[in-house]
Amino acid sequence: MDFLSVISFLGTAIVLTLMPGPDNLFTLAQSISNGKNAGIFTTLGLCTGIIVHITAATIGVTAIIYQSALAFTLVKYTGAAYLLYLAYKSFRQKGSSFNLNSEDSLDYKSLYKKGVIMNVLNPKVSLFFLAFFPQFIHYENGNVSMQMLVYGILFLVQSLVIFMLISIFAGKVGYFLRKNKSLSKRINIIQGSLFTLIGLKIAFSQK
Repeated sequence: MDFLSVISFLGTAIVLTLMPGPDNLFTLAQSISNGKNAGIFTTLGLCTGIIVHITAATIGVTAIIYQSALAFTLVKYTGAAYLLYLAYKSFRQKGSSFNLNSEDSLDYKSLYKKGVIMNVLNPKVSLFFLAFFPQFIHYENGNVSMQMLVYGILFLVQSLVIFMLISIFAGKVGYFLRKNKSLSKRINIIQGSLFTLIGLKIAFSQK
């Protein structure tokens, strides 16, 4: 690993993390609906899921899943079904308005778990690690697993920072929406629509 490779990796990782995808859309939905703290705890869950993917990629499990069409399909549709279930729950609450102080009653443990499940059940994350990381690995330097681990940690840190910033920004937007009574009654529809979009995106994604 050299300095230029690390900078190139970080630049590419940041651009890819900022692109609309399941993880940042999920964080966005939680932050708009429940405030920045909800987004932050969701982010912690998502990043825990990233640790799982980093570990799997480092020891080669990701490659096994990628080669198994059945395993890939099973994980993909399980993740999509989970998101559609969350969307269903959001639409069921569409008639209620939001309290500006609702963050005080949030179940942060539940939000963290949702983040973990959301990330772990997204097979595209594993495939991303498998396809993206090897481009920056210098095989002639040996110790490929250690290089993967270092890049994984860098990816985790930049993801954490970006998702936190999304949580803060979206939390401010959500606060504005909740101040408007007519709009606050539609936040669940926005959240449910985002969950549906993410679920369909995962369900119809290809290897």
